[in-house]
Amino acid sequence: MAPLREGAPARTLAPQPSLEPVAASELVSQIEAYLAAHPQAVVLEDGHVLFDMRTARFSVTESHGRCLLQLWNEERNLMRTVLGIQPRAQCLRISTRRMGAPKPQVLELSPSSDRRAPSARDSARRSYQRSLERVLAREFPGSKVDGMRSAMDLEHSFGPAYTRGRLLRGTSADAVIGVGSAEPGANIDGVLTVGLLWLEYCRNRSESTRRHFGGLKVMVPAGAARTTAERMLWLNHAAAEFQLFTFDERSEELALVDFRDAGNVSSRLVHAFSAAGAIERCRAALDRVIALLPAAGHRQVELMPRSVSEVGLLLHGLEFARVRQVASGHSFAREIEITFGAGAHETPLTPETEPLCRELLARLCESRHPGGSHTDPLFRLQSERWLESRLRREIGELLPRLQSEPVYSQVPALSCGDRGMLDLLALDRDARLTVIELKADEDLQLPMQALDYWIRVRALNEDRPASSAGRSLSAFERMGYFPGMEVSPLPPRLLLAAPALRIHPANQTVLRYLSPQIDWELIALGEDWRRALTVVFRSRGSDPRR
Repeated sequence: MAPLREGAPARTLAPQPSLEPVAASELVSQIEAYLAAHPQAVVLEDGHVLFDMRTARFSVTESHGRCLLQLWNEERNLMRTVLGIQPRAQCLRISTRRMGAPKPQVLELSPSSDRRAPSARDSARRSYQRSLERVLAREFPGSKVDGMRSAMDLEHSFGPAYTRGRLLRGTSADAVIGVGSAEPGANIDGVLTVGLLWLEYCRNRSESTRRHFGGLKVMVPAGAARTTAERMLWLNHAAAEFQLFTFDERSEELALVDFRDAGNVSSRLVHAFSAAGAIERCRAALDRVIALLPAAGHRQVELMPRSVSEVGLLLHGLEFARVRQVASGHSFAREIEITFGAGAHETPLTPETEPLCRELLARLCESRHPGGSHTDPLFRLQSERWLESRLRREIGELLPRLQSEPVYSQVPALSCGDRGMLDLLALDRDARLTVIELKADEDLQLPMQALDYWIRVRALNEDRPASSAGRSLSAFERMGYFPGMEVSPLPPRLLLAAPALRIHPANQTVLRYLSPQIDWELIALGEDWRRALTVVFRSRGSDPRR
């Protein structure tokens, strides 16, 4: 999707202190260094998040003595001239001017969306704990509120963002966990994972007291229950009684959420397109970029169509250049645009920047190969995409239950207005959809993130309106995926894969709480996966159809 034009002019801030003149090249270097050091940074204006750099792209260049900064994603496009930079704590305060604007505007780069000072964050969490404790005592008068805490416990994967405790009733009890409204969205959505671990912790330590922990009560902020509700529906409800509440911290009101109403997930799917057609349309420009690579790198380049008019060039999963068709500024015709840069950084390829491109590609080929140095940033960059690239190419050999073609990579999965990118989507030998989620490093949230994609794929596969032809087609078939193949109506399988020593110790505990209806498999790969993909061990759920 082409970036949209920037919206209405932003409100200008109060005049800022004058900045010492800095060379444009130095401004470029400072911005590049900050974004390289903070891959989860956000860009704010007037306190509002404009761009999350995990999903946005950027270009920062020197042109005619000016530093030009461009940021874009699928919702907006922003182009500014950078006037100066002020480092502030862990942030960068950037004075910018938009073309035609009489006054400068200030953008702020922050390492994450949680911009609270540590003292303010800790104070808010203590206040939330006291408030939740009062409400639990009032709403559950037959129970004793016990052991409320939010202290960090790395051994058991309990972070300080979550308040946890127990509700005791004689020899029975429930585990309780809550998260405040001031926490970032990722912390709020992660509460169920930590809640399951807290329930398991309570159960493992209840033998001495002979107390049975029968359930888990989860408290989320008002208006933020949808993700947790969707996930809670697909837990094993024979293993525990799960309850979801919204907690309004201002009014101290607790409301029970019927998470079973979240079963009808509204999902949409982006139409499949001809990958070969996209490559053919961009062939001349692709050949131009490949010619800039050292000869040894030609065989390793992978062409990855992103849309009908855009193709990425990848080296071991890292996209280093992009070729796209864009509207001409002088007519209705389309013209080819080439950009280069590792990760989210993009620089237009012009005769002036071609030497820089050659230098980057030479460094990339020298650094990014299976025998490269683990201390090299280009070797380490986007290791998850490297793993995905290897698995996509060798999936039939490594996982013989799966069909080797077609395998769809980075499939957009949309639900209720949110966009997600599931890693790989394939069919097994029985034409059953298989969702594959990969991690190259430890991730506590791997099971729940994979579950989100499984829920979307299941809903799309069940979207089979009656057909006059006698066979109803799933949304995948109607949208051009798996052409010429009949996709099974069975629920999808779920595959999670990661290097053996990078699987978070808590992942298997969380997986055991998933519904028996989910056919899941956790695959541990050999640590030297860049050289050779091997399976070290497998752990499987209990699928009634097996």
